[in-house]
Amino acid sequence: MGMLRTIFWVLVIAVLAAFTAANWQPVEVRIWEGLLLETRLPALVILAFLLGLVPTWLIYRATRWRLLRRIANLEAQLNVKTAPSLSSTNLEAAAAENRSETL
Repeated sequence: MGMLRTIFWVLVIAVLAAFTAANWQPVEVRIWEGLLLETRLPALVILAFLLGLVPTWLIYRATRWRLLRRIANLEAQLNVKTAPSLSSTNLEAAAAENRSETL
């Protein structure tokens, strides 16, 4: 799975590098009526990509962390409920079985 992720990111970087090389020209972005931003087109595309990727990635990581904590909590509760208890009646029954087997 790690190899597929690496191949994916190498392809994304290669496509982005090719796009950058082919479109290295200044563009004007009007933010407000009196505010004009002049930047290169690849910088604008990379910024838009990151604005979409980072919040989604953060939500994914937070959800995964929360669910892993919940699974660990549920597993711990399950282990507590299914663990055999060493009450005095269980010990006496086990001792009685051992005595009857030795006779």
